[in-house]
This record gives sequence, C-alpha cells and structure tokens, in this order.
Amino acid sequence: MISFTKHLLKKGSTVKEALTQLDILAKDAILFIVDNENKLVGSLTDGDVRRGLLKGFSIDNKVNDIIQPKPRFLRKGEHDLSKVIEYRENNFRIIPILDKANHVVNVINFREIKSYLPVDAVIMAGGRGERLKPLTDSTPKPLLKVGDKPILEHHLNRLALYGIDDFWITVNYLGKQIEKYFGNGKDKNISIKYVLENKPLGTIGSVSKINDFEHEYVLVTNSDLLTNLDYEHFFLDFIKQEADFAVVTIPYQVNVPYAVLETNNGHIIDFKEKPTYTYYSNGGIYLMKRDVIKHIPENTFYNTTDLMEQLIKVGKKVISYPLAGYWLDIGSHDEYEKAQKDIQQIKFD
Repeated sequence: MISFTKHLLKKGSTVKEALTQLDILAKDAILFIVDNENKLVGSLTDGDVRRGLLKGFSIDNKVNDIIQPKPRFLRKGEHDLSKVIEYRENNFRIIPILDKANHVVNVINFREIKSYLPVDAVIMAGGRGERLKPLTDSTPKPLLKVGDKPILEHHLNRLALYGIDDFWITVNYLGKQIEKYFGNGKDKNISIKYVLENKPLGTIGSVSKINDFEHEYVLVTNSDLLTNLDYEHFFLDFIKQEADFAVVTIPYQVNVPYAVLETNNGHIIDFKEKPTYTYYSNGGIYLMKRDVIKHIPENTFYNTTDLMEQLIKVGKKVISYPLAGYWLDIGSHDEYEKAQKDIQQIKFD
C-alpha cells in the first residue's frame, strides 16, 4: 500500500512534475493539489493535463491553471456513510479526506478498501493468554502467528479494509512487543495509539481512559478474534435500528435427540419431536455511540456485560447483531490449531 501523500502535489508545481507523479501512480493516477498548509485546492488527472496541453499550455506551466477547483471529498469524523456508498457505486475510486480546517489527512482508494466507516476502533490486547501457555510465556497472544501474520494483524487489517483508520490498542502484558510491531500505523495509512492498563480493567474498563475519539461511533473488539464480519453491514444495521449499543452474537444450535414435552401442573399440553434450539453467545465485538462511554467508570475493573446491564437499566437501546459469517475466538490450543487450518481457506483481509 502506497502512502496517501503520493496523491498530493503542492500548488505552484509544474505540469512536468505532475506528469512524473501521475506516471508513478499508474492506474490510480489522480493528484490532489494542496497549498503550503496542506489544504485542498483542487484535483488533477491525466485528462486535465491533456486538455491543458491542447489549449496551448506547456509542461513548464504551473498546474494551477489546469486543475479542477472543486473535487469531491469526505470530511473526517462528520461524513455520512450514504455519501461513501454513493461515491463507491458511481465509481469515484479515490477520495481525499479533509479535517475541519480543510487539510488533507488521508486519501482513500476503493480499489483497496471496501468502505470508509466513521468509526474509531479500540482493540483490547492486554490479556495474558493463560490457556495458550507456553506459547504466551514470551510472546503476547495477539502476536502469535496465524499463517504468516499475527492474530492481531489479521484483525486490524480486516477493520482497515472497511476504512477504519483511527485505532486504539489497549496493552498490558508484554505490551511493548505489540507497540514495537505495529508502531504508529503509518505504513498502513492508519493511526494507532496505545492505552496502557497499569492494572487489569476488565473487558471494557480501559476504554474510559480515552477522551479524544475522532468519531461519534466507537467499535470495541477483543484482539484474539478471527472473523470475516462485514463491518459496513454491521454499522448500517446499527444506524437503521437507531441503537445505542450493539453486540455481535454467534448463533449456536442445540439438537435435542428426543421429543421435548411442554407440561402444566403435570399435564402434557404440547410436545416437539427432536427440536432444534438456537442460542446466541457474545462475540466480543461491540459498536456504540460515543456518548455511551460516559457510563464506564474510570480506572475500575469493568466488563462489557456490566456496561450492557447498565445501559438497559437506564433505557438505552441495546441490540444483537447475529453473525452469518466466520468467527473464531482463539483462546485455546485447539482453537489456535483450527485457525491455522482455516486461514488457508478463508479470506479475512
């Protein structure tokens, strides 16, 4: 993946300089012209250069005279996902992302990503991985490899595939190894910040330590999951249902090999022959409005189930999102071995 800065060119550059940069970009040939403060001024394509040359401009002219002055863009933290879908479906592949002051802070390419979700992602990676000992004696569980990449990298890449580019990774046990491996995320065109748990804070307690989220929606997930969840569909369902909090749930079917009788005061009133019951378990992936985080007590051991109970108690809308795809919690040696086999057949990122 090339750095998004390859799509940027300073105002006042020559047409020749632009052509050189467009040639490097090849099939992704579009430039976004910025001023000295990196604010968006316009866009430039091969077609714009060609039309300029036909009008008599030379390759030594400044690009200022041939740029398109009103390019499409998305506003970081404020954009509507419907606009993302509209751009994508109308084949506008490469879009600049602007902050509130019109600085270009990213450039997305729908040839490389599926969506651009207005979401911050918090990945909980502070656990000790006791059940995977001795593998985790000197390596944190999120860095154990599945195929050719660590568990956490598969998970992070899947989230980034949906345009999530603001990440927070909570660390504790051997956390320095995780920080060293992923760094600040610049090589993936994302931002990664780290939240240190000085003591165990449960499955969501450390989220209360983050006070500078970029977006109104926050996704919190365990780090040791392998899944092909469609995060865009998850987000759209959340919006459609006007939810405050959503949890990905994993369906489990229980087949009873006998007839099940329904009784009332000893009288049989109905029965089902060898029925199948479907139950749903917590999948460790949550989407919430940012405002929900104020219900998490600071510096306190607090689990996600505690938060859900509290939200229900105060009348917030908490919903289930049953997962139709693949999901595996890599918490044991058997599950780790299964992940090594599944990675050969299922595409996760």
